[in-house]
Amino acid sequence: MKRRISRQRKMGNAIRKLRTREYWVEWWSNAAKSLKTKDWWIKNGLLLATLSTIIVLGAVFYFLFSEALPAFTKINLIDFLTGHVWNPTSIVAPAYGILPLMIGTFLVSLGASVIAIPIGLGCTIYLAEIAHPKIRSFLKPAIELLAGIPSVVYGFFALVILSGWIQALFGNTYRLNALNGAVMLAVMMIPIMVSLSEDAMNAVPKELKEAAYALGATRWETIRRVIIPASLSGIVAAIILSIGRAIGETMTVLMATGNTPLVTFDMLSSVETMTATIAIEMGEVPFGSLHYQTLFAIGAVLFIITFAINFIADWVLSRYVEVYR
Repeated sequence: MKRRISRQRKMGNAIRKLRTREYWVEWWSNAAKSLKTKDWWIKNGLLLATLSTIIVLGAVFYFLFSEALPAFTKINLIDFLTGHVWNPTSIVAPAYGILPLMIGTFLVSLGASVIAIPIGLGCTIYLAEIAHPKIRSFLKPAIELLAGIPSVVYGFFALVILSGWIQALFGNTYRLNALNGAVMLAVMMIPIMVSLSEDAMNAVPKELKEAAYALGATRWETIRRVIIPASLSGIVAAIILSIGRAIGETMTVLMATGNTPLVTFDMLSSVETMTATIAIEMGEVPFGSLHYQTLFAIGAVLFIITFAINFIADWVLSRYVEVYR
């Protein structure tokens, strides 16, 4: 009986305590401190994740250029960039000119851009402004799925199937050539271009479209004179980023272009790109040799090119953001 009474008293005291203002003030104070602690950990955890990307980029930059710079103590920079012969394995007269590799890279990337840009813009306009929602819900995931296919699959398709089609169509001597690689790179560029360009078009305010229709413009006039000019910065940024993706591609061009370092502007000729050269030769060179250091120098040149392309794309995107802020 006494135990029951003491329990009842304890319960009564607890209930009275819950009803007091001081208890709730203390409870909220402790809860706020706990939330502040959690917020601190979350905030600093996200900051650390952000800084880690900068640290990794800095580490890559340092490693790449620390291995590449010793090559220029033995090779003249002008000869390296403008030399017409890449033959570092020659015993008699090794040559380290990367002009054929740079021309091969830009030839394949330019050909891919010529193919991909009209197709990508056409797909973007159709998906953003013309397609029925049901058709859009099917086509957009299908196009974006192309970005998820491994590059080795594209390269194998170009090596086995596409090269035969091109040879049968043009009767070219080289079965693997720049056009073969350009077509595959164009297919890989289209998903990036379509996704970013469509976002840019969808960001155009509806008021601009409605004003154009109110003035009597047709759908095509609205697209051509209102939507495309208003989203032009975002479209240009999408094109630049997709070109950067093409320049940095390795496996597809390695399998599709023939890997012959020639100074040529013929799309039906075999070429070799900078990325393919690094992938092919890095595993066979002696560590610390001049050939080894030269491959890192090629990587440094490629790094500078892609960095410049990304910088231009960010600059264009910043202009786009300012328009509709």
